[in-house]
Amino acid sequence: MKKVDNDLEELMGFMGPFGRYQMFQFVLLALASVNAGVHMLSLVTVAAVPEHRCFVPEVDELVNGSVRAAAWNHSDVVSRRPVRPDGSLDACHLLDAANGSAWMPCERWVFDDTHYLSSRAIEWEMVCDRRWMEALAKSVYMSGLLVGAVLLGNQADRFGRKPVFMAAAVLQLVVGTVVAFVPDFWSFLALRFLYGVGTVGTLSSSFVLIMEMVGPSYRTGCGMAFQSSFSVGIVLVALWGYLIPDRQLLQALYGLHSLLLLPQWWLVDESARWLWSQGRSRDAVRVVTRASRMNYGDKYKSDIANFLRKDSATADATADVVEDEAPAPQMSIKDLFKTPNMCRRMFNVSLNWFANSLVYYGLSLNTGGLAGNPFLILAIAGVVDVPSYILTGILMNLWGRRSLISTLMILGGLACITAAYLSSGDDPVAGSAATAIVMIGKFFIAGSFAIIYNYSTELFPTAVRNTALGASSMCARISGALCPFISLLDSLNKALPSTIFGCVAITSGLLSLFLPETLGRPLPQTMEEGEHFGDGDTAFSGCLGRRRPASRAASERGRRGDSPTHQSLRQDSHEMS
Repeated sequence: MKKVDNDLEELMGFMGPFGRYQMFQFVLLALASVNAGVHMLSLVTVAAVPEHRCFVPEVDELVNGSVRAAAWNHSDVVSRRPVRPDGSLDACHLLDAANGSAWMPCERWVFDDTHYLSSRAIEWEMVCDRRWMEALAKSVYMSGLLVGAVLLGNQADRFGRKPVFMAAAVLQLVVGTVVAFVPDFWSFLALRFLYGVGTVGTLSSSFVLIMEMVGPSYRTGCGMAFQSSFSVGIVLVALWGYLIPDRQLLQALYGLHSLLLLPQWWLVDESARWLWSQGRSRDAVRVVTRASRMNYGDKYKSDIANFLRKDSATADATADVVEDEAPAPQMSIKDLFKTPNMCRRMFNVSLNWFANSLVYYGLSLNTGGLAGNPFLILAIAGVVDVPSYILTGILMNLWGRRSLISTLMILGGLACITAAYLSSGDDPVAGSAATAIVMIGKFFIAGSFAIIYNYSTELFPTAVRNTALGASSMCARISGALCPFISLLDSLNKALPSTIFGCVAITSGLLSLFLPETLGRPLPQTMEEGEHFGDGDTAFSGCLGRRRPASRAASERGRRGDSPTHQSLRQDSHEMS
């Protein structure tokens, strides 16, 4: 197995760490991240909940099923609205016309049309004692992401990244368009679930494809750029929401964005690393040959030919590899928990995904509740991610993954808690300050969320990498599914949801200090390499969490420069020169 791994690294060296081929493939695959941003945040506009009040029969009219509302400052409207203990006007009850002190639940609502003329929330009146409908719609989508992460992650390891990517893209296109026209709530939920399955299938498979085709020194930059593409999707949600007032047309447009992914069937290659791990070495060589030709012309043509002939009495080394390795053992999620180090690492990474998703989507999905124009705030929430990714990408190559993700999560958690108590009152200045702090918190959490994508792919071996990414990101979907219901706790205390988000983020940030550092290290290939990857390496094993060799032998290899890490870095340096 060691020989096969060395051969793989030699083969991947012919395509180089990053060139025109990787750039071309990256642009095509990054469209999946743009689409994911559009689809995941679509409900923020399609099911937006505008400011609302009770329908007042004395002054509001119902004409052909539509509400013709009186002015919100009409004296009869104001006089019928109860005042809450905090001084705000109640939106869920009316004062009894006969008994001015008795509260009655609303039978119908009037919605402010300043920003939204139509939405699912307006159509189905998902407010007050029906808020659970909005929470359930968001949760069901996240549940689809959860199920898709588990099922499709394993299928991508079994059948390839590309087939799963394409199947998920078609599902996303069909369901994302059809869901705009379903008339009832329960059919809407069923399609939202499938919508989530399709989204996570394209997102995780495309990310793994990118990580497996670039050199170690480029993984950070590509990971950050991939995450920035997600932010473009968020901005598109805000832009289309602002320009298109009809929620059916708006959702159909969101769904049709997936058309951009269909040409990838002809343009994107399967992962050479995955092909090699499955014993399909000839197919892996074909992919690398194509990449090498695009990056370097015929520079390595003879080297690749020699690679195919070397160490083989039959002048076909790859046939020996296939004979030795095929059929490749099929790994499953159970293999991630069979050995102690892998099991502990899986738990820690999963908690990291859980916390990052809880805070990120808790902030993103609730931007409509912040003070200001909802489209502008949503766009800012997307834009603020980009400088976060750029700065994170730079710092990841200076500080590494572990120290940075811990710092960002702790700061993001503190920002959530601070904003929670600033926005708990009705002071407009405090509300504006809370909005600013929320954006700062999202800046921190966006960076840590981007790191965990890279970190997850680097911590686990090729044989189970997609399974590990799918299973750990499954925990992100669990927290994403819980997030809308945690947000409902604001009916008990306005500060409670954000306080929960912040505490979870801080806890996970502290535990991430026990993960090994991966900066500059090659991806582990086998299960054995994955189990011993970073043995004894925590933030407390050396100054500022820098890696310390797990053994004297490892230290000696490092001094000689013949460790896999040094080999990989030398290869990258050679290809870049």
